[in-house]
Amino acid sequence: MSTGSGNRVVGMVAGEPSGDLIASRIIEGLQASDANLLCQGIGGPNMQSREFELWHPMHALSVFGYVDAIKSLPRLLGIYRDVRRRWLAQPPSVFVGVDAPDFNLRLEQHLRDAGVPTVHFVGPSIWAWRYDRIHAIKRAVSHMLVLFPFEEKIYRDAGVPVTYVGHPLASVIPHKPDRAAARARLGLDQQARILAILPGSRRSEIELLGPRFLQAAQLLRKRDPNLVCIAPMANQERRAQFEQILVQHPVPGLICLSQQDQRPCAWDAMEAADAVLLSSGTATLEAALFKRPMVISYVLSPWMRRIMAWKSGQQRPYVPWVGLPNVLLQDFAVPELLQDDATPDKLAEATWQALTDDAHIARVEQRFAALHQDLDLDTPGLAARVILDVADGRA
Repeated sequence: MSTGSGNRVVGMVAGEPSGDLIASRIIEGLQASDANLLCQGIGGPNMQSREFELWHPMHALSVFGYVDAIKSLPRLLGIYRDVRRRWLAQPPSVFVGVDAPDFNLRLEQHLRDAGVPTVHFVGPSIWAWRYDRIHAIKRAVSHMLVLFPFEEKIYRDAGVPVTYVGHPLASVIPHKPDRAAARARLGLDQQARILAILPGSRRSEIELLGPRFLQAAQLLRKRDPNLVCIAPMANQERRAQFEQILVQHPVPGLICLSQQDQRPCAWDAMEAADAVLLSSGTATLEAALFKRPMVISYVLSPWMRRIMAWKSGQQRPYVPWVGLPNVLLQDFAVPELLQDDATPDKLAEATWQALTDDAHIARVEQRFAALHQDLDLDTPGLAARVILDVADGRA
């Protein structure tokens, strides 16, 4: 694809499905401002649907855990050197790194040193782990775009130009979820009590959380034999892994869901459910935007805990919350059961409250509705404006 004479070119790298979705919304905003603009680099199917010039598919950057990262290092270095060579040879008007900080911040440093302005979207969680990364960000990034309002002050105080642009998911997920329509799409009983189970998208997450979640579901079905459990899976590999665990810890009638189209099957599961039992991560924010009471859990192996403590220099996060909804609300709005507390008994007890306690459910729905309003800005338009200002030297 030819860039054409004088046209703006935006280099972009997104490394995960959530980044692909966010980046596609940014591209939408950029194209609305400049119809001749070209976006190129590394991305996924949502970005490609916006006429993104794909150099490498984002799944080539996917690694799960430190062992996989070591094994994948030659491939990752090859991709990194290729995109760096291309953009140094033909510099883009601006580079936008979406999440993937280990890859993007290094690339942003090289490009900025060569005179290419850089924008980073989705700030690393320096408010929880490794605040010292702020120094690398300050060197590598011309302008930060952040998803959450409290992040703006952190970067501004450190002297990093920053703009809060809201969270793009807040304008995609409806403010009033349609539980009946979601159940109809999935062929589920409209009157059933339904629990969505999301043990994560990584092999290690399903290995550590899958058995606990299924044992909790077994306990819940003793309380309510008609409880319907649905488990959306990120891909066929994770589904096969989860179904192997399900053989060892059977939950009668449990329905595994697989991705069918561009809409995440996890969204259908959350929208259809009465409550959600899930792994900490982006899915917790999605569940909050669907206004669903939830129980958040996470377990790290002893080996992973040692590596994280060594890499970060911390034994625990700076903030007392792990789940994004709680971080944003600065409160334990929903339970977090981590590490040794993530027992089947405790998970079942907390999830039963999420399913049946009307006062708790109403309180959570009200707080999540207010949170949704706070996050719902014109993210594509705001982000595009900053990116083009940075490209043109105005910001």
